[in-house]
Amino acid sequence: MSTIISVDTTDVRFPTSLQLDGSDAMNPDPDYSAAYLVIRTDAADGLEGHGFVFTIGRGNDVEVAAIDTLAGHLVGRNVEELLSDMGATSRLFMHDSQLRWLGPEKGVMHMAIGAVINALWDLRAKREGKPLWQLLAALSPEEIVDLVDFRYLTDALTPEEALQILRAAEPGRAEREAELLAKGYPGYTTSPGWLGYSDEKLARLCREAIAEGFTQIKLKVGADLDDDIRRLRIARETCGEGFPIAIDANQRWDVADAIAWVKALEQFDIKWVEEPTSPDDVLGHAAIARGIAPIPVATGEHAQNRIIFKQLLQADAIGFMQIDAARVGGVNENIANLLLAAKFGVPVCPHAGGVGLCEAVQHLSMFDYIAVSGSKEGRVIEFVDHLHEHFVTPVVMQGGSYMAPLAPGAGAEMHAASVAEYSFTR
Repeated sequence: MSTIISVDTTDVRFPTSLQLDGSDAMNPDPDYSAAYLVIRTDAADGLEGHGFVFTIGRGNDVEVAAIDTLAGHLVGRNVEELLSDMGATSRLFMHDSQLRWLGPEKGVMHMAIGAVINALWDLRAKREGKPLWQLLAALSPEEIVDLVDFRYLTDALTPEEALQILRAAEPGRAEREAELLAKGYPGYTTSPGWLGYSDEKLARLCREAIAEGFTQIKLKVGADLDDDIRRLRIARETCGEGFPIAIDANQRWDVADAIAWVKALEQFDIKWVEEPTSPDDVLGHAAIARGIAPIPVATGEHAQNRIIFKQLLQADAIGFMQIDAARVGGVNENIANLLLAAKFGVPVCPHAGGVGLCEAVQHLSMFDYIAVSGSKEGRVIEFVDHLHEHFVTPVVMQGGSYMAPLAPGAGAEMHAASVAEYSFTR
C-alpha cells in the first residue's frame, strides 16, 4: 500500500510571444504556459504522476491556485484505491458540490480537475509499465464504460449504446495496434500558419511541411480579409491544387460575418473552418455549417465539457470534432467525447497547439483508433513544432505521422531543468 504525500505545482511560462509563435486573430501575443503539477507518493518505486493545464500566459497563476485547492482530495489518500477505480476517482472530484459550484463542470476549476485526473492516469500507466494509449486500449468495453459519467448524455448516448460501440471495435484490436506501431497516426501541421508570420516565412514553412510528409496544413485567419486572401493564395500556390488547407478563426466572428468571410475564401478549396464563432454557441455553429456547406465546420478546443460536444453533434453543427487534452475533465471526459463522436459518425481531429498538447492528445487518438472508432478515416492530429524539447518523452514524427509512444506514462512529464528555468514568479 502507498499514500500520496504531496501535490506540487509550478507556474511555467515560455516567451513564445517574442517570435509570434502561436499568434492568431484573437490571441496576438501568446506566451505558451503550463500550470504544472506533480503527484508524489511514498512508494518505493519513486514513480510520480505528471499533468498540466495549458494557458497562454497571464492567468496561469490562477490555474495553479485552482490545482492547489484540490490537494486536500489527494494528500493522504491510498494510491492503489484511487488508481484501481478511475471512474470513481473522477467522480470524487467532479461531484464535490462546492467546487462544482464554480462551474459547474466548466472553466478554471474543471480544467484543474482534468489536470489532476490526467496526472493520476500518468501515474497508473507508469505503474503498469505501459504508455497510456496502450493501457486504455487493453481495457474491456465494460471497464471503459465504467470510466464515463453519463449524466446529461443519455438523450444522445446511453451506457448500453457505448458498450455496443466498444464491442463492435473489439475484433481487430490487435491488428490495429500492430499497424499503429508500424506506421503511426497521421498528423497535420499548423506551424506555417501563425498570423504574425511574414509571407516569406509562410511560403517557406509550407514547403517544409510538404517535404516532411505532412498531408494537411492549417492557416490562422480572421483579422483582415484582404490579408487572409493574400496568405491563402500564397499557401495554395505553394502547396498546389488539391492539397488540404484548413483555416482557423479562433472565435473571431459573429455568425453572419463568419458565413460571409468564408464565402470570400472558399475559392481556395478549404478543408475545414475551425472555431468560426464563440465555442459556446451551438446554434451559431449550426447556422454557420448550413451557411458555408459543403465546407465543414470544426471546433472543440474550447468546448468546456461533454455536454457542449453532445449538443454540437445533435445539432449537426460540426463535421470534425476537436478534443483537447487539457480543456475538459481529463481522460475520463475525453473518453465520453470519443464515444459521442463514434455514435454520431464524426471524425475526431484533436487540437494540439500548445505546451505538451501533442504529447498528451496522441494517446487519446491512438486509443480511439484501437478501441472505439476502429478507424483513421478522415482523422488527423494537429502538430505544432514548439517546445517538445522540454518533455521527457517528446513526440516522434516520421513522414508527417505521430509514431506511437512506447515509454510508460501519459507523456506529460517535463524535464526538471525546464520547469526550473521557465518557472514564473511575480
